[in-house]
Amino acid sequence: MASKGIRGLNEAMRSLSLSSQTCREAASLRIPSSNFTRSMATEAPLPNITTSVNASAAGAPFSPVRTVPVTIFDFPSFEPTRLESWSAQHLHLPLRRDLLHLAVVYEGDKTRQGTASSKTRWEVAGSHRKVRPQKGTGRARVGSRQSPILRGGGKAFGPKPRDFSTRLNRKVYDIAWRTALSYRYRRGELLVCRDGLELPLPDEFAALVAGDESTNPLPAELQRSFKGKWARQVLDANGWGRQNGRSTVITTTRRDDLFEALDEVPRSGRALDLEDVDVKDLLETGRIIIEREALAEMLDRHQSDLVTRVFVNNVPVMKGPDGAKVLVE
Repeated sequence: MASKGIRGLNEAMRSLSLSSQTCREAASLRIPSSNFTRSMATEAPLPNITTSVNASAAGAPFSPVRTVPVTIFDFPSFEPTRLESWSAQHLHLPLRRDLLHLAVVYEGDKTRQGTASSKTRWEVAGSHRKVRPQKGTGRARVGSRQSPILRGGGKAFGPKPRDFSTRLNRKVYDIAWRTALSYRYRRGELLVCRDGLELPLPDEFAALVAGDESTNPLPAELQRSFKGKWARQVLDANGWGRQNGRSTVITTTRRDDLFEALDEVPRSGRALDLEDVDVKDLLETGRIIIEREALAEMLDRHQSDLVTRVFVNNVPVMKGPDGAKVLVE
């Protein structure tokens, strides 16, 4: 048995030496050099993809829009009279629905009166003695006449005067104002008219109002009715009437003829003073017809996030975006 084991060990050592010699001979062989290249299955040449509309300006740095053109029209003929350049930070902001929602809710909360008030059982007049004994009558238990469960009694958990107004950062509110104007501008629904916006009346109407020695002047009711019909005709002729969405006319001060005429036709349009305009008013109707001076003052009031204070000799100097510049007149 021992001899067989030694014999098997010798055979194993002999085969191991032969395999090592074969590996040394294979390592000594060299593969002849050749121009052999291997391509991956996913390898493909890159196509000529155009990354810019203007190939010559592909390497140029990005330059944002700084100004936007604004056409100044004549009212009510709607004839262009001047072309101006306004800052893009005023009339070309991106749409932010979240800021508009915050501004509208903020304005709505501030307009709530909060005067609702009710009396509790201790504020209702009358004696507070118990109506009937607790036991012995066979009826339900009841306290005083001021109990909330009785007719004429106090109100449990009723409303009391309170302040519903909420707080909103001034810069956020100003951005919402300019966002609403920018939204109207991009949709072509912001019509800027010359200063002194007023509704001109026909000469025949002026003669009828003045009257003469033989005729009496028109009553005030007929005058208002005629102004309303004339305003509706003007709005419909320009495509600003009820069929195309109501129009909001904004002026710096009250214009008697314009305001009286639009008050007679509320379904066609409305007129607002600059002091009465809110963000919600800029979004409700189909378009905004605004006086140039009113638009400039509106933007000047709501640009707190754009204005920086520079102190010169301890005196603050306000610096903001450039104003409007006339391009064509």
